[in-house]
Amino acid sequence: MTGIVFDHVSKHYGDVLAVDDLSLTIEPGTTVALLGPNGAGKSTSINLLLGLLRPSRGTIAVHGRAPARAVAAGEMGAMLQDGALIPELTVKETVDLVRKLYPGPLALDEILSLADLTEIAGRRANKLSGGQTQRVRFALAVAGAPRVLLLDEPTAAMDVESRLRFWAAMHDYAAGGRTVLFATHYLEEADEHSDRVIVIARGRLAADGTAAQIKADAGGHTVSFTLGAQPSAALDRRTPATASRRCGGPGHRAGCRRQRQ
Repeated sequence: MTGIVFDHVSKHYGDVLAVDDLSLTIEPGTTVALLGPNGAGKSTSINLLLGLLRPSRGTIAVHGRAPARAVAAGEMGAMLQDGALIPELTVKETVDLVRKLYPGPLALDEILSLADLTEIAGRRANKLSGGQTQRVRFALAVAGAPRVLLLDEPTAAMDVESRLRFWAAMHDYAAGGRTVLFATHYLEEADEHSDRVIVIARGRLAADGTAAQIKADAGGHTVSFTLGAQPSAALDRRTPATASRRCGGPGHRAGCRRQRQ
């Protein structure tokens, strides 16, 4: 069975095109990083996948179902960038409340251990640090034992140690054959923690492959040398470079001029 399918999906916000004719397939049991700058369309793509938004054009399927049906069946869990916790409840009470909403949830102690929350289980939500709050959000995302886990910038507000613990927990959860899709700004996270990297730029698919393949395709070399007073017109016709910068010399004494090749 195919895991996740985007089939020529676009999403408009008025005149703004946030997702532009996006087509991709994610097989079950894989961990995929969704990489791109702010405004690239990562969060919109995740919200479309969760059924929180409807595409302006195209279709999305999760295990052969529409996103809303997959969510209703408990097949999907999500850790989003926003969403406040109930301040008066403890961590344990919050997790237990959410897990009871699902037909086949993980055990409470298992969730707390997986998210590294056991030691602060009795702490109220309004007493948590930013990193601890993120770990609670992760716990809520896995509470229903979903087959597909979506994480939107999951390590935001986490320190280095918390990030290490979080990724260890994510790998433990994914080891059961579950599909994990996480959006991130950090190439190093995508490199270390994913089977596959999907790069989104201006709402379009810019690159798709392993982290090693993405880095190889994006790599390049810089060559610099001095022409002195020699003209550069012949060099411009022969170089395979993607860009050049000329400093000094005839016609360029005012500074450097960058030119795309």
